[in-house]
Amino acid sequence: MDKNAIKKYAVWARTELIERVTQKAQQYEISADADPQADAVHGKLLSKDEKDQRAKLISKVKEKGYEQVMEEVAYTWFNRFSALRFMEVNNYLPSRIRVFTDAEGNFKPEILTEAIHLELDGLDMEKVYALKDANDSEVLFKYLIITQCNALSGVLPGMFQKIADYTELLFPDNLLREGSVVEQMVTKIPEEDWKDQVQIIGWLYQYYNTEPKDKVFADLKNNKKITKDKIPAATQLFTPDWIVRYMVENSLGRLWVEGHPNDELKSNWKYYLDEADQEPEAQEQLEAIHREYSALKPEDILVIDPCMGSGHIICYMFDVLMQIYETYGYTARDAASSIVQNNIYGLDIDDRAAQLAYFSVMMKARQYDRRFLSRGIQPHVYAIMESNRFDPHIIDFFTDGRKELKSAMNSLISDLHDAKEYGSILDVKPVDFPALYARFDEIRNGNPNLYTYQILDKLLPFVQMTEVMARKYHAVVTNPPYMGSSGMSGKLSEFIKKHYSDSKSDLFAVFIERCGQMVKKDYYQAMITQHAWMFLSSFEKLRKKILQKTTINMAHLGARAFEEIGGEVVQTTSFVMLNRDIENYKGVYCRLIDPTTQKDKEDLFLSGDGRFESSQSNFSKIPGSPVAYWASEQILNDFTDGKFIGDDANVKIGMGTGKNDIFLREWWEVFYSKIDFSLTKINDLEKSNGRYFPYNKGGDFRRWYGNLQEVLWFDKAGRKYMNTMSGHRENGGHDFYCKEGLTWSFISSSKFGIRYMPTGCFFDVAGSTLFSKTDNKYTLGFLASKVCFTILQLLNPTLNYQAGNIKSLPLIYKNVSVVDALVDDCIRMSKSDWDTFENSWDFLKHPLLYNTSTVKEAFIQWKNESETRFNLLKANEEELNRIFIDIYGLQEELTPEEEDKDVTVRKADLGRDIRSFVSYAVGCMMGRYSLDVNGLAYAGGDWDDAKYKTFIPDKDAILPITDDEYFTDDIVGRFVEFVRTVYGADTLEENLKFIADALDEKGSTSREVIRNYFLNSFYKDHLKTYQKRPIYWLFDSGKKNGFKCLVYMHRYRPDTIARIRTDYVHEQQARYRTAIEGLERQLTDASTSERVKINKQLTKLKDQAEETRIFEEKIHHLADQMIKMDLDDGVKHNYEIFKDVLAKIK
Repeated sequence: MDKNAIKKYAVWARTELIERVTQKAQQYEISADADPQADAVHGKLLSKDEKDQRAKLISKVKEKGYEQVMEEVAYTWFNRFSALRFMEVNNYLPSRIRVFTDAEGNFKPEILTEAIHLELDGLDMEKVYALKDANDSEVLFKYLIITQCNALSGVLPGMFQKIADYTELLFPDNLLREGSVVEQMVTKIPEEDWKDQVQIIGWLYQYYNTEPKDKVFADLKNNKKITKDKIPAATQLFTPDWIVRYMVENSLGRLWVEGHPNDELKSNWKYYLDEADQEPEAQEQLEAIHREYSALKPEDILVIDPCMGSGHIICYMFDVLMQIYETYGYTARDAASSIVQNNIYGLDIDDRAAQLAYFSVMMKARQYDRRFLSRGIQPHVYAIMESNRFDPHIIDFFTDGRKELKSAMNSLISDLHDAKEYGSILDVKPVDFPALYARFDEIRNGNPNLYTYQILDKLLPFVQMTEVMARKYHAVVTNPPYMGSSGMSGKLSEFIKKHYSDSKSDLFAVFIERCGQMVKKDYYQAMITQHAWMFLSSFEKLRKKILQKTTINMAHLGARAFEEIGGEVVQTTSFVMLNRDIENYKGVYCRLIDPTTQKDKEDLFLSGDGRFESSQSNFSKIPGSPVAYWASEQILNDFTDGKFIGDDANVKIGMGTGKNDIFLREWWEVFYSKIDFSLTKINDLEKSNGRYFPYNKGGDFRRWYGNLQEVLWFDKAGRKYMNTMSGHRENGGHDFYCKEGLTWSFISSSKFGIRYMPTGCFFDVAGSTLFSKTDNKYTLGFLASKVCFTILQLLNPTLNYQAGNIKSLPLIYKNVSVVDALVDDCIRMSKSDWDTFENSWDFLKHPLLYNTSTVKEAFIQWKNESETRFNLLKANEEELNRIFIDIYGLQEELTPEEEDKDVTVRKADLGRDIRSFVSYAVGCMMGRYSLDVNGLAYAGGDWDDAKYKTFIPDKDAILPITDDEYFTDDIVGRFVEFVRTVYGADTLEENLKFIADALDEKGSTSREVIRNYFLNSFYKDHLKTYQKRPIYWLFDSGKKNGFKCLVYMHRYRPDTIARIRTDYVHEQQARYRTAIEGLERQLTDASTSERVKINKQLTKLKDQAEETRIFEEKIHHLADQMIKMDLDDGVKHNYEIFKDVLAKIK
């Protein structure tokens, strides 16, 4: 199946159809303010049908909004076209005449060529002949499609409702043209793909929703909640076929073969898992349940998907049920009717999905019974309906003054109020449904009146839907929506807090509870959900409920189980549970988290590898009862033998500032003198004169030391302001601020990165911190070990390392002095590495400033130093692993070796390190650094000339970057001077060549390469190093490189812009004028070949001159303002002030 073609088509078709139906709406002057009684539009008289349809359309626009109605109509036609295409390819159309293609599959509609021979209900042959005679193929095609849809409404009313409403009015024009929606559907999606019913319908539905889904998630980032009309787009996800088969075979299939053993039937089910061998007591309970199953007949089985989407799961239920029926002696024809009438049920919050699921079930039945569509049987699949709009007079007429009917209807109407907000998580109370259906029969058989149509067409489906919601089932199988509580609307959030408090963190967890309520005692619930419920503390109460049932088996999928979702964020598990607690039952768990593709996970499942047998009673031996089915007996013993870290340390979450943009800065953004690094306890704060204080905010995976670069505005004024923020939380960490501790990143896509945190730091929610009561170093050694990570994966293998998980780790003390010494060494080496680069506040000097005569020799020394450090750290880490593996008795499970990628100090990298050397050189040119002092020479405060003897910084911290050496302080010239100063004049050219080769830029000479680096790449590297909070700002005229210069933010003055304009821009403009005049004079006597070359140079210079002229106008405006800049506002704020003349931050 060509999913790329399907996706490309579906995304495009949505936009195209919306545009086409909108054009039709404009033709009919549709708007919420339009006159519904108008007799003509744009001077054209309307027919009676058009006038009625237009009035209905205007009414609908007033009710739902113009864009929503256009979206709905576009999708209605998309659905109908897709359904017709599927039916024609599979020869399911009753007429046997293709709608869009000829017999060879070409886009030549057979329905047009055979129009005069068609036999369709409602077809007006006179109109056909008239349109044929007029050669009006477009109008005839429209008429035939509408007539075909209306004819199908008799057998497929859930897909092809009678088209006598506004959807006909908005039928897209010009469908026969090349490039139309139907032509592209025929030509872009291979015909073969239309033969796989479930797949084509599911993927079309998912991909059609691509842009709406993207919009919902973009809105979420802007704190817009997901409203009920957006829930389908936000949560729709087509379930991989093999997972559907796994769930259905191990629930529906299992309950049948356990009561009716049949090895031949079971052999058809590729994904069926046999039970583990059980203890006698558990086996005895199972046998009693199996005896109950043996009494079931195929027609007794009730199965449901309460979040059915396009019907993937219920269609495979149909296939499995068909196999069951046939082994029981049914013919396929009789089985198909019985399955639709008796077995399969489905619900969805989305009307459009329900329509597709309805179609899928009907086509599945047609697959097994070619006459099925003529049998008048309709499936029990429904969109959730709200009771809000029912007319009380209709209800009164229906209940007919009968108390029992009134009570039943009031109950259902109450339960289904605002039902589209909640969907099938609503718990509908059972009522006397037979009495209600008897009343419907009375009305159907009685004399029609004003209410008959609405009762039979609106109220009856509503009652049928509520009965489906109120029932209990033998198997509930679903892929529920995933939606965190932060995305929920207010109504949904409140409802869930009230009715599902133990699972309120995510909608998928709510459905775990709800599906459990829908299952009959001793029967099955099968689901695929995010795996967070297995581990996170926020789901601990839900886990306790789940552990009161029995997990029969599980396919633990981890990340990338869905092809359409990349990355590590959505991690899933699929499981089958029995609605009974069988003590000491051993479930079968398939650990599939390592493969990184959907196909590889399926292959591992089928191979039988990676399987574990575990009793749920083991889970409670671990704090929080995580579903750690792969925990060994030895690890379970370690939890008994060790003491919990939480008993021996204070583990704190850290603060939430309320608004990081206000209170946090990268340390290099502010005046260094305003940062106080000296605090050792929170009580020191009152005596401090600092405005900012070191702040630990987590960061990337790194062990031992580092990720310290933020500072917190937390002086008296900062604290006062922070206390006014509604989102500010201390989270119990206040008394531990500024103490020495151990910290880690709350979220990680890699290993657990634990680091030493020195005194003086405050810490964030994302940088939770541990404070040992006995020995920080020993605790750090354990937490950085393989043993810890292995146990931590049992407690929580999600991306979130929570404080509760760390508290629950078992800590066993042995070989303390050896561990402490190794950890000391690891911290020292990691700090040395961190401080080697300039984004550390303890940076002293660049590592290539060795006392050598060449950059190459310096690099070799640096390479040796960094590799020695790397190897020593790796050896230490492996020794710590070895020690803790022995302490915890895990020699059979773990080896001490570390992969290079997990050793978090840097080896030398020529390209990176030369670029950082260039950055350091620029720092020396700006006066930020000096060859005469270690660390920062100037980052705000008073300037001290005494710090600069060997290499004098630029007088105004303005360094021009142009495509030639036009200025005395040209950045390339200054860089050459810097290299000469550091390494000597004798080796200058050799050093410049070495640097140029490492920069890997274009150029015929070393200086040209270096210039091109400054012109094209330096600022990109600077933004990366300083994480989009640059300290050197690039004033940039544009892509033609007319004028560029760097300015050091900390040396900015109100007259800096004026100096750029007068001392540099004006001078550059004069050079351009002189150069252009000179070239124009040369043209007079130039040969033809020379003229070509000169004209090329002229064009370039004139473009640069024009770009610089426009730049000068912009900079003039800013220069006149003499803008003062407060660095406390941060780079993001201040950069915005000058954005029109600065390079974009990307």
